Amino acid sequence: MKIVLEHLTKRYPNRDGGDDVIAVNDFTFEIPDGKLIGLLGPSGCGKSTTLNLISGLESASSGKIYFGESDVTSLPPENRGVGLVFQSYALYPHLTVLQNIMFPLENFKGKDKLSKEEMVKRATEAARLVQIEQFLTRKPSQLSGGQQQRVAIARALVKMPRVLLLDEPLSNLDARLRLQTREEIRRIQRETNITTVFVTHDQEEAMSISDMIVVMKLGIVQQIGKPQDVYDYPVNLFVAKFLGTPPINVFEGRVQNNTLYIGDDAVLDIEGVEDKNVYVGIRSEGFILDENGPFICKLTAVEVMGRDTSVVSTHKDMLVESIRSIISAENKVDTSSDTVRFSLKPFKTIIFDHDTEESIPYKVRK
Repeated sequence: MKIVLEHLTKRYPNRDGGDDVIAVNDFTFEIPDGKLIGLLGPSGCGKSTTLNLISGLESASSGKIYFGESDVTSLPPENRGVGLVFQSYALYPHLTVLQNIMFPLENFKGKDKLSKEEMVKRATEAARLVQIEQFLTRKPSQLSGGQQQRVAIARALVKMPRVLLLDEPLSNLDARLRLQTREEIRRIQRETNITTVFVTHDQEEAMSISDMIVVMKLGIVQQIGKPQDVYDYPVNLFVAKFLGTPPINVFEGRVQNNTLYIGDDAVLDIEGVEDKNVYVGIRSEGFILDENGPFICKLTAVEVMGRDTSVVSTHKDMLVESIRSIISAENKVDTSSDTVRFSLKPFKTIIFDHDTEESIPYKVRK
């Protein structure tokens, strides 16, 4: 089931009497059938509001929502055929796992009403899909956090929804469970082929399981694309800073005579950019340890992390607290030196306009 959003906007009255607060601003996007889309952005960017608009829990101020060819903009949530999973598991503590999963089926009326045997069969199949069939007789309090989240997912799937909506479903889990559960969500989505929208503020989650990601800021879509494309080619400094662990290293720089400078260091020979002040973003993996390298930083610390080494340094023109450069552990850093020198990987070095903060394409001069 494809989802089409046309100029979707949501306004809330300002309690202080000023202009309306625009939570979602003119959002237009087509979510392809059977794909998993990640809505990504900081708190307050409008991602959960967008999800609530798709589900029908919120009504749009303007714009249209289509499921397939059907206009569902004014359709109540119970008639949209959506499955919802929230950050809180919202399980009934007095019911067993089987009863919790079956609960939505008990509300079916008329021609959709199911017999008790049919409800048990569908609930058992949903439990098997999320691999919790051995816990059907337990109460939620007897399950781990990850198992409870699987029950919540099974409860959403048992209705055989046209669309699955997940609102920060992993936030209450510890790091190991988050990794396992996000892998399970991806597996389940691929097996069911249900069009899925996954809301998160965690860029690693979004990038690891999404077919496409939508990066939002203050209700406005900043960039839509495949996760790796958005990471490699951010449209602006906000997107570049939001994606990446460790975060991108940002510097004051300038372009002069086809040369990119950071401070006094001529770090790259480029063409296609006029002389101007710029911001320079360098991904943590964009540094090459080079004793003759043009980029000279003050060495602070070296952190060995198994296969990788994190070199922590500073530079007078940096706009971050410290520079983190990830290099192979096979490279040995001279810790007796006060400085460390790097060459830069051009495809990991991004130039941004100093005024608009939009990325500027360039070519490396041969």
